[in-house]
Amino acid sequence: MTGPSAADLRRWRGHLADERAEAAVYRDLATRRTGEEREILLALAQAEGRHAAHWEALLGDQVGAPRRGDIRFRGLAWLARHFGSVFVLALAQRAEARARYEVDVDATPTMVADERIHEEVVRALATRGRLQLSGTFRAAVFGANDGLVSNLALVIGVAAAGVSQATVLLTGLAGLLAGALSMGAGEFISVRSQRELLAATSPSPSAAHALPHLDVAANELTLVYRARGMDPDEAQRRADEVLEDIALLGPDSRAFHADIVVDDHEAVGTDVGAALSSFSFFASGAAIPVLPYLLGLQGTTALVVAMAAVGLALMLTGAVVGLISGGPPLRRALRQLAIGAGAAAVTYGLGTVFGASSL
Repeated sequence: MTGPSAADLRRWRGHLADERAEAAVYRDLATRRTGEEREILLALAQAEGRHAAHWEALLGDQVGAPRRGDIRFRGLAWLARHFGSVFVLALAQRAEARARYEVDVDATPTMVADERIHEEVVRALATRGRLQLSGTFRAAVFGANDGLVSNLALVIGVAAAGVSQATVLLTGLAGLLAGALSMGAGEFISVRSQRELLAATSPSPSAAHALPHLDVAANELTLVYRARGMDPDEAQRRADEVLEDIALLGPDSRAFHADIVVDDHEAVGTDVGAALSSFSFFASGAAIPVLPYLLGLQGTTALVVAMAAVGLALMLTGAVVGLISGGPPLRRALRQLAIGAGAAAVTYGLGTVFGASSL
């Protein structure tokens, strides 16, 4: 019987290094968490340790010197030690999603299944952080992207019409201020209205207090669950369970609220936070196409520098969205760039067509 080939040994050592690096990521993340979340991360680290043991057993006395894991896992380990944020969990989710064991004949079916489940565990851990970010983060990304695209389109459209540099600069600054104020006010009204709508869907506290006094035979509670979308039989079963729970625990029972309260306030964010975030990020994005003119650049040079700077900023915002959402960062970055370039091209063309002499 022949032993493993050199290629097999290299592949096994690579898997071993990656599993050790992944385990280190989860242990580092666990140091920044408490309670159940910490226990889950440590359990993930133990699972990666079991996978590492599989490759160690295959290698036997040919394990060799410890190798560094894939650059992705080394980067994750550094981020986990220094930040431990939702960004790290999102990156870990992507790393788990790219697990290579499905096509590796030396990986056990259990290991393949583990990696798929690990992705879902990390996704669940990252969900709360995404919800906490989503309201303000949505406003920030939308504000920055809108500031970049709209003010670049405004600046190059006016510049293409052949107006003076002072007019281009004044137009850009006016667009920055007007847009930032409009975005901030719009986000405040939007989020405030959404939170008020969500509050209107929450059950009244008096409804929970009335539950112990319901007519058990009639059980009006079934109507609540049917109104929430359950079929009659399911609503009857759940209502009976809630009333039994109330009979045992009395007013301390939270079964009713746990079932029908849909609290998305955290995902929506705060109105003030969304407004400030949108204002600040729109202003930051809108300032970028104006900077070349503030620095004294003129003509084509200023336009090229503005477009290049905005392009880089658009790709950065797209990549960040991709990282947090667990999607491919490069694809998101290129999508943002394509949208911005399209808007800029349209306004530049319109400005060239009309020209200063037509104004």
